[in-house]
Amino acid sequence: MGKLLHKEESYKIRGACFEVWKQFGSAFKETVVEKALAKEFKERGLSIERQKRIDILYKDEKVGTYVPDFVVDNKIIVEIKVKLISIQEDKKQFRYYLRGSYYRLGFLVNFGTKKLEIVRRIYDLARTETPRLSA
Repeated sequence: MGKLLHKEESYKIRGACFEVWKQFGSAFKETVVEKALAKEFKERGLSIERQKRIDILYKDEKVGTYVPDFVVDNKIIVEIKVKLISIQEDKKQFRYYLRGSYYRLGFLVNFGTKKLEIVRRIYDLARTETPRLSA
């Protein structure tokens, strides 16, 4: 069996999400959840950037910008939602954002349903470059 990509960080991200879920459930808007999650990430020793602008590339040329809720340790995208139902389109869109960037791992987390939903996505076509920094 292969090695889990960013195992320690993934464990901390999931733990932070479950802690916020345990405290809030699906009771609050996305902005409240985002602030609580930022605090929880920091308490777990993760470095975060909120609302970082990420270039979307097509054939190595910038064609757009994506602004995820968090970039963790400059290597993992975390997008949060607070929706009553899980929508397949959100998962599809998230996959495309990950694919269009140089990030290899992302989490799509929905705090709005009766049960916390965490989707861990990997997009890796043998990429070796690190994420490009956007201005």
